[in-house]
Amino acid sequence: MNSRGAPTLEDDRRLVGEVLARAPGAFERLVSRFQGLCWHIISRMVRDREDARDLCQETFLRVHRHLHQYRLESALSSWIGQVAYHIALRYLERKRIPLVATADDSDDLGARIADVRDDFDLEAASADAELMNALHAAIDELPPLQRTILTLYHLEELPIGDIAAITGIAEGTIKSHLFRSRAKLREKLEAIVRA
Repeated sequence: MNSRGAPTLEDDRRLVGEVLARAPGAFERLVSRFQGLCWHIISRMVRDREDARDLCQETFLRVHRHLHQYRLESALSSWIGQVAYHIALRYLERKRIPLVATADDSDDLGARIADVRDDFDLEAASADAELMNALHAAIDELPPLQRTILTLYHLEELPIGDIAAITGIAEGTIKSHLFRSRAKLREKLEAIVRA
């Protein structure tokens, strides 16, 4: 662990070695350490909670089967995040659920972003219980990709580079999604505050 308590590549290497050597409890520790990340990725992309649970289980089954392919070149969290992301992505494709907003939605949002006040404090607004409920509802209305990126960045506190590694999306595109998501949330919360 580093000074911030985050696992290092050496911690990842040790845990992977223990799992591959079938050390008692090693895989359970791996699941325990990464289940929150897996849940955040999948539940933000897949709205059905039962399906999300099943997909999380599928993720860890796949991780267990293919852990020998992990090359220790990046954080284990990025590798497991990629597995979870791709499993959720395939689910969305099978269900024919769009990953991002349609062009019409994006154009409409772009026109509205200019109307959003810069002095509106999204963090302060989220401290209010009613606004917090509205914030969660507004996040749920975002397209799956934006919900996922927002969750990874703000709840998992992953750097943009790690999110890019998980999703395979360019860092600039991730920043754009974050900007658009926050603008959309800010707009919805402003409307509640004004009401």
